Amino acid sequence: MGDSRVQKVLDNFFSGKVAGLARAITWVEDEGDRGREILDAVYPKTGGAYRIGISGPPGAGKSTLVDTLTEHLLDQGKTVGIIAVDPTSPFTGGALLGDRIRMQRLGTREGVFIRSMATRGGLGGLSRTATSVAATMDAFGLDYVIFETVGVGQSELDIADAADTTVIVLVPESGDSIQAMKAGLMEIGEIFAVNKADREGADMTVQEIMSMLTLKDAEGGWESPVVKTVASTGEGIPKLAAAIDAHGEFLSSNGLLAERRRRHFVSQVREIVVAELERELYARLGDDARLDTMVGDVSKGHRSPYVIAREVLDVIDD
Repeated sequence: MGDSRVQKVLDNFFSGKVAGLARAITWVEDEGDRGREILDAVYPKTGGAYRIGISGPPGAGKSTLVDTLTEHLLDQGKTVGIIAVDPTSPFTGGALLGDRIRMQRLGTREGVFIRSMATRGGLGGLSRTATSVAATMDAFGLDYVIFETVGVGQSELDIADAADTTVIVLVPESGDSIQAMKAGLMEIGEIFAVNKADREGADMTVQEIMSMLTLKDAEGGWESPVVKTVASTGEGIPKLAAAIDAHGEFLSSNGLLAERRRRHFVSQVREIVVAELERELYARLGDDARLDTMVGDVSKGHRSPYVIAREVLDVIDD
């Protein structure tokens, strides 16, 4: 029989109470039995929210852009969930920027739910549980879920496995677009926003990005637009929102959205399988002392790590 506390939270959740959503997300983040019970209940209700990924190098103004884009969507009568992924505190394991002061003005508006999450060692810019949190927001009935990544450059690429549309945010300063290309962000971006476009060099940056995009093999023939924005004033934000909607319509009309979401789901299942197998393996192994014994002395000639790894895996069959 399920946990009665979980059932109470689910009752609040499916009644549209924000407190139920908040508690559900907390348990999902904890990755315990209650979180799994929550996910079992909410996943059949997913599929309605459109997921937007906002990525790019540090200092590009992603936070301000997410803030302003959200306000625009709220003004259009939409509801929005924001997953702001922050670096992990080495002391508490929580998000260093968890207070999200720059989003305080959104907190007074209805229709928006903001969750700051710590990366907890995730190397792809997104917390390991961010996709599950997005599914929870989706099941709650929000129209959009926006991922904002930490801006760690080359390791942000897993946003492509979470979002329906990925927006890469760059700025006119020299080197940003080149760095983005090196990091692989040019490959995953479907829309490019040149933010802080009131600065000198914005037009040149737009041309540079457009030139790079001629080398890109776009999915289904989508031609990635480059939009100039000034997030601090809202300039260009309606055009960016329209580009996101256009990409969503393009994916839907070509049957690509369903296939993309299926690929993302398969990727998530594989990640969970690996995590569960690792948890089961080390639970059977016992503790690090046993592994240390199996490894032995490595100061001079010793066995291959693959031989030892196979011995560790044999523990599963014990």
